[in-house]
Amino acid sequence: MSVVTEFEAGPRAANPAARSDRVFGTLTFAAAVVVLLTLLGVFVSLAMGAWPAFQHFGASFLVTAKWNPVTDRFGALAPLYGTVVTSVIAMLIAVPVGLGIAIFLTETCPRILRRPLGIAIELLAGIPSIIYGIWGLFVFAPFMQSVVQPALIDTLGQVPLIGTLFSGAPYGIGMLTAGLILAIMVLPFIASLARDIFLTVPDMLRESAYGLGMTRWEVNRHIVIPHVRTALVGGIMLSLGRALGETMAVTFVIGNAHRISASILQPGTTISAAIANEFTEATTPLYTASLIALGLVLFILTFIVLAVAQYMLRRMKAKTGA
Repeated sequence: MSVVTEFEAGPRAANPAARSDRVFGTLTFAAAVVVLLTLLGVFVSLAMGAWPAFQHFGASFLVTAKWNPVTDRFGALAPLYGTVVTSVIAMLIAVPVGLGIAIFLTETCPRILRRPLGIAIELLAGIPSIIYGIWGLFVFAPFMQSVVQPALIDTLGQVPLIGTLFSGAPYGIGMLTAGLILAIMVLPFIASLARDIFLTVPDMLRESAYGLGMTRWEVNRHIVIPHVRTALVGGIMLSLGRALGETMAVTFVIGNAHRISASILQPGTTISAAIANEFTEATTPLYTASLIALGLVLFILTFIVLAVAQYMLRRMKAKTGA
């Protein structure tokens, strides 16, 4: 038995293809290990830099809104609140619009226009964020101040319960403006991903549904989207991660005010905007550590979002038997 085993293993071990497979497997494993080590290194460096702030303020750092460099009193609640609110506004706008664009490109768009429109959407994704920020500050914010925000204050601002969300003076800049800029930025990602995902649906499924008398709405609602909902959730969560960490575009239009306001028309700040604005001005070790602590909070928040996305994907796959 051992002679036969050695005889069979010898040529296979000497096979160049087998050696190349082992080398390829080793390289890919090393690449994965490098990614994990890099992620661990980022976390450790942030934790070490943020430790003085957490040691000084304790858990109150996460629930304190006050940010005063003069008295060395810092809290992450206001930037954290602004980050979550602007990202939620962006996703509430970008997700339905992006899915609508993807459905149009794959279902109803004339064939001659599909490629030009697809290229245009992908070009939007390649525009640097600072360009969005400059456009938002000099073009979009004045339009919001003179047209959109006054209309919201005069209409939705007078409605009970939700009126608080649209109260205050029309500054132009603010969390709503920042959320809209973020929506414009993540929209191409959602639309491009959704279009590519919808194209993976077998034509036989669509043709069978149309053969049964379904309308386009019914086909997309009951056939296409359920077939690819797992991949859609993953793409949307990746876009949410992009929105959470966006810096320059938000910094231009959010107002950079360390305060929490119930109105989304008022200025605020985000974690990334606060770090970008104040890191070069940090004159004390505690100030610097507090800014690094904000980075650690953003890192953990993004990790939680991606972990929740993976959990949702596993649950959805389990329900469908995948």
